[in-house]
Formats: sequence, C-alpha cells, structure tokens
Amino acid sequence: MALHTQESLSGFIASDPQLTYTERGDARLYVKIGQEHYRREEDGSFTQTETTYHHLVMFGRSAEHAHANFAQGDNFVAEGYTRPVTYERNGQAIEGEEFIARRLGHDLARTRYEVDRS
Repeated sequence: MALHTQESLSGFIASDPQLTYTERGDARLYVKIGQEHYRREEDGSFTQTETTYHHLVMFGRSAEHAHANFAQGDNFVAEGYTRPVTYERNGQAIEGEEFIARRLGHDLARTRYEVDRS
C-alpha cells in the first residue's frame, strides 16, 4: 500500500475571502494569502525578511464553510496541492501557481505564539 502524502501551507489571509460559483454551481473560494519569512542571525535572533503573497483556492462545501469562518488577517494551515495557472492581465499572459486547499483550518499555535510574544 502506497503512503498518501499532501502538501501543507501556513500563513495569513491577506485579502477578503471571495466566494463565487462555477458554471456548474460549485462554490469556489479565493483568497490571497501571505507568508512571513525570517532569517536566523549568528547571535540566534531572527530578522523578518520579505513577506510573499500567493493565491489559495478551495471548492465545494468546504469553500462555503471557509468563507463563513475566515476573515482577512486570520492565521491558517491548509492541506492540498499546488498547480500551475495562466491568466491574462492587461492583455498579457501571466504564468503563476495557486494552492488548491482540500482542508483549511485556523492556526491556533501561531495565534498563541504571537500573543505570547507581546
């Protein structure tokens, strides 16, 4: 029996969650997400570097549930996979990638860590 693996992703919701419906009537959640990055210094401290932003998409009833329970600024963890996408902006084709979340939950450990730091 093969071991089933998934990609995981954590970060924060950077945009207002948008819920739309496909032509077949399936729910589709879209959010822009951010990931903070840190560099460890020689003295053991950490310096925050550039925050990166990415696209997260979710489908079906899970998308509707996530839309009702997530807001901009929430920390999250997600399980799913990354897929390449091509879209058009200002008449030019742009290649990128998006994370397709199968599961999405609040990152309670990260929220607690941020509270403990202050």
